[in-house]
Amino acid sequence: MRIFSTHSLDPGVTQDLRDLGDYSIAKSPTPADIMQGSQGADIIVVRAPIDPAIIRREPQLRALVRHGAGLDMIPVEVATAVGALVANVPGANAVTVAEHVIWSALSLLRRNPEVTVDLHRNGWEAGRQHSVSGRELSGKTLGIIGFGNIGRQIEKIATHGFAMNVVAATRTPARLPPSVPAVSIIELLQVSDVVALTCPLTDETRGLIDAAAVQNMKPRSILVNVSRGPVVDETALIDGLQSGHLGGAALDVFSTQPLARDHPFMSLNNVILTPHMAGITEESMRRMGEGVVKEVRRIISGELPENFCNPEVESAYRAKFG
Repeated sequence: MRIFSTHSLDPGVTQDLRDLGDYSIAKSPTPADIMQGSQGADIIVVRAPIDPAIIRREPQLRALVRHGAGLDMIPVEVATAVGALVANVPGANAVTVAEHVIWSALSLLRRNPEVTVDLHRNGWEAGRQHSVSGRELSGKTLGIIGFGNIGRQIEKIATHGFAMNVVAATRTPARLPPSVPAVSIIELLQVSDVVALTCPLTDETRGLIDAAAVQNMKPRSILVNVSRGPVVDETALIDGLQSGHLGGAALDVFSTQPLARDHPFMSLNNVILTPHMAGITEESMRRMGEGVVKEVRRIISGELPENFCNPEVESAYRAKFG
């Protein structure tokens, strides 16, 4: 069984996958190297976008296993059409992302980006000048858009660690904790001091935070995006930040990645930028990798994945691979 990964993984996970089959890694996570390296793969471990042509090219491809939760890197409909399983590892990095959300909100409210720049460039007193306009996170209102595994972890930290008031906009309000009211997106934007985007990228959420949404946000509020870049209209967000209507933004994902060095975000002093790493730590990489190994082991042994993302493919898969 040939197992191919778009990226290198945790050392222990790498050894486990080598024990399960002929394991290889892309030379680099570029489309060209993934296209070349995936030839002959039975199972693909996904941490980068997969070209649909790869799936159609490989008649022996059994499964694509996402190293993480989001499925936007996998053309699931194409995989289903050719009889390939799709699995993911939900929740493995939820606490990691939640910590990132809280850390970045704290940093922006205390104006850490401005303090750091002025302290380095202009000295002690220049840095201290920002302190009087710093704000506390405790007691503020946090609005979470999309309340899955990550949203639940954010709510726990926010409620129990900072006595925050938490509201949520979600497609599944029945799953919310009793202490978290379900509200409309407009209401959430109007009352929240911090807005956290943890929703998946869908037709409904693409461009969700547009010019109208930015204007609906509470003055001096903070936006934290750990979902996907296209959920936010970047031009509208930049306008809101430059005008002073928004207090800051922490962005881990962008409409185009990697982020260009001359992007307007780079010149804003009330923004925290991270290169799509909110969910990556030593611990989360190990947990996600262990989840991948578990699913690969099940598939090789003839079982279906535990986190089966396209169950409608089962009959076609069984007909093809037994």
